[in-house]
Amino acid sequence: MNNADSIASSRSLWNRAGRDLESDEVLAQILDRGEMTTWRALYQLARGDRRLRARIAKIVRTVPVPLPRFWLAALAALGEDIDLSTPVPDYFEHSGV
Repeated sequence: MNNADSIASSRSLWNRAGRDLESDEVLAQILDRGEMTTWRALYQLARGDRRLRARIAKIVRTVPVPLPRFWLAALAALGEDIDLSTPVPDYFEHSGV
C-alpha cells in the first residue's frame, strides 16, 4: 500500500469522502486521530514536501493535537528549523479528556 492509500484508508477520516491534504482541517484530523501507519505515510509525504512540513508545524503550534512534540521532533529530523521549546496548545486541556 502506498502513502496516499494509507492516508485515504485511515479511520481518522471516517467523516470525510476522501483525503484532501490541501485542507488544514483534514491534516489536523489526521494528526489528531490518525493511526501509526497513517502517521508514517504522512511523514513520508512530508519528507519531500516543504510546504506540507510548514503546514504541519503551523497546525501543531496552534491546534491541540496529541504528541505535538513528537511532530515537532519529526519535522526537525526532516531538516526544518524547529524550536522544540516552542509553546503548543495543551491537548488534554482542550479535548475534555
